[in-house]
Amino acid sequence: MIKSVDTGTRQEIDQGNDNPHYRILPHNSEAEQGLLGALLVNNRSYEKVADLLKAEHFFMPVHQRIYTAITQFVERGQTASPVTLKGYFEKDEDLSELGGGVYLADLAGSIVSVINVYDYAQTIYELFMRRELVSLGEDVVNDAHSLRLESSAKDTIETAESRLFSLAENGETTGGFVSLRDSVLVSIEIAEKAYKAKGHVTGYTTGLRDMDKLLGGLHPSDMVILAGRPSMGKTALATNIAFNSARIYAQTGGKEGARVGFFSLEMSADQLATRILADVAGISSHLIKQGAIKQEDFQSFVKASQELSQVPLYIDDTAALTIGAVRTRARRLKRQHGLDMIVVDYLQLLRGTGSRQAESNRVQEVSEITRGLKAIAKELEIPVLALSQLSRAVEQREDKRPMLSDLRESGSIEQDADVVMFVYREEYYLHRAEPEIGTEKHMKWQESCERARNVGECIISKARHGPIGAIRMHFDGQYTRFSDLDEIHDKQVY
Repeated sequence: MIKSVDTGTRQEIDQGNDNPHYRILPHNSEAEQGLLGALLVNNRSYEKVADLLKAEHFFMPVHQRIYTAITQFVERGQTASPVTLKGYFEKDEDLSELGGGVYLADLAGSIVSVINVYDYAQTIYELFMRRELVSLGEDVVNDAHSLRLESSAKDTIETAESRLFSLAENGETTGGFVSLRDSVLVSIEIAEKAYKAKGHVTGYTTGLRDMDKLLGGLHPSDMVILAGRPSMGKTALATNIAFNSARIYAQTGGKEGARVGFFSLEMSADQLATRILADVAGISSHLIKQGAIKQEDFQSFVKASQELSQVPLYIDDTAALTIGAVRTRARRLKRQHGLDMIVVDYLQLLRGTGSRQAESNRVQEVSEITRGLKAIAKELEIPVLALSQLSRAVEQREDKRPMLSDLRESGSIEQDADVVMFVYREEYYLHRAEPEIGTEKHMKWQESCERARNVGECIISKARHGPIGAIRMHFDGQYTRFSDLDEIHDKQVY
């Protein structure tokens, strides 16, 4: 007989007024004994529980050590049995209290069948989760009582929510190998969806014809970097992509397009909304800011607002978010409203999970951020479009077109990204380099300005799943809008 161990999942003890009530943490020692006995009888049963169960999931420390020993033996290809393990536990004080090496034999001898091994594992894991919830609750209470200058109540809430979501994922066993047959079937479904979709886009549409044609849309699990120097139109292009995709989602009833979460760390939500309103209403955002609009313009506002109210575009303008907070809020948005794409404006304004790091560790912090964004893309199975600043090296060259080496902290950004594209407007630089009037250079400058007027480029310098090249777009500064350039032109593809 196995020596009796308390098997209650919850117990209250009251030994008079001198001792307070307390509850033993949830556990089930019989389930732990049953699982260990089954593994000692049939080591192959370990394969059924290995992905779910870890040593720390056991309540009793001695059971944790026995499970660890079984795991090490099995993974080395050795037989784990009461005989082979006995020598490792002869001097174990916890085991000696239960009968020493005889306890191992009792575990194996009390098992009638190993069929229930997975049920035992689920029970053990369930009770471990409950213990973790108790611990999490105690930590939240303690943090709430602890008043610290560097931590706010919101920080405590976000930390608790992040821990709660992480806890919920720990027992996921949906990963692992997938057969080629199943993968091929998924590929065929994607191809069929692209064939039926307008424009034959396999991912989520950007609303820009030529970009969709070259990229095939923005694909789930991809991290897309959109970089550029200040005033090139990074935020404008990202906003256009986000709004276009969300608008198409609303217009097609969810058949195409995407529900978009927009993390705006630089601009406020009302500033972004003003840009979008100006675009849809056909009224200059500059005039809206100045108040120089007409009475009849408000009719356009009303009509535009009715359309915008149906568009699934959600803006979070909290400044200085950590990558952990972005992950938590994205998951919350997906749970509450659905989420197909997120945009981060911009990457360098995010913080790592730790406290503010020294400047010398900034590269390491950015590496953590880019890995985190890629992890969010894979975990939520959505594309993540992250904006990035470029170094000043661009300004020192005669040719101002950006390159991969111009990315700040380029090592991690370039490595983790599936797609890297740059937004570039030659017109911006030409207007700041006007030569002397009346000279031949000035005439050539005027010709160049005319060619570059209202034209922007999206230069795709890295595409893990497709070709690279340059896309010419129309840029309307009055409405901060990028759109398709209706002209016949050849795009160079490498």
